[in-house]
Amino acid sequence: MATPILTTRLAPVRPYNLRASASGASGGTRRWDGPVLRVALATAAGPARGAVTQRPDGDLDVAVMGADTTAALDALRFVLAVDDDHAPFLRMARHDARLAATALRNEGYRPVRTGTVAQAVLAAACGQLVTGAEAARMQAAITRCAQPAGDDGLVTPPDGDALLRVSAARMTRTGLAARRATAVRRLLRSLDVERLRGVPTPQATARITRDPWMGQWSAGVICTEGLGRFDAPVVGDLGLMRIVARETGRWPEAEETRALVEGYGEWAGLAAMYLLRHPHARTKTGVPATRAA
Repeated sequence: MATPILTTRLAPVRPYNLRASASGASGGTRRWDGPVLRVALATAAGPARGAVTQRPDGDLDVAVMGADTTAALDALRFVLAVDDDHAPFLRMARHDARLAATALRNEGYRPVRTGTVAQAVLAAACGQLVTGAEAARMQAAITRCAQPAGDDGLVTPPDGDALLRVSAARMTRTGLAARRATAVRRLLRSLDVERLRGVPTPQATARITRDPWMGQWSAGVICTEGLGRFDAPVVGDLGLMRIVARETGRWPEAEETRALVEGYGEWAGLAAMYLLRHPHARTKTGVPATRAA
């Protein structure tokens, strides 16, 4: 029997820029083929696939394939954040001297999500204290250990059970620090992380940060990428620390980066993601040489 296919057209809440929002391969679960974004999806009915192209008018031409195409389309809508309205944040940002120019240049940007919360847990562990390229390499390697790639080369987003089938020793062979590999497995064994989608952000953050190797930065990644929240900032991100360093002339403590976004309240997490697109977050020029270990 042929796999069901659904084609449709989606009108994302404006402004929305698919190319800007969906950069990166997310552990091998998505890729760009020219103008087409191909996405592997996880649904209750099994693996699914989506193909998305943005039209000149901003709408999205979408095709989803899977046992349950309605579930696949719902999963794709969540991953691409097409139904979220971040216009209130943009209005606030336009009155913020630090963020106004960055928000204007990137107003169609909304961070896309991982297909499972467990995948975001892995992303948080791989992204600590390494370059973005190294984090992406480790995440892709571990994801492929957890889930075989399909004929299209994409990997279905792994759930907690799939990641737990990858031993800590195997994770460390990709370059992931042993304590972080252990933290991933410990969190996934102790908690059904997919259920965090129904938990308010403060409680979800508190549960994640019980583990000593899953701090506020990790909680911000998991809440933003896995839960689709806009209120949990990536406290202590290197890019945010560079901004503080440029403004104060000294290297800050990680917690000091919270002050950059706390005035945004429910939009604090999105404000942090926009600040990471600020020029000062992307360059070491002018950053003090002295830095905490």
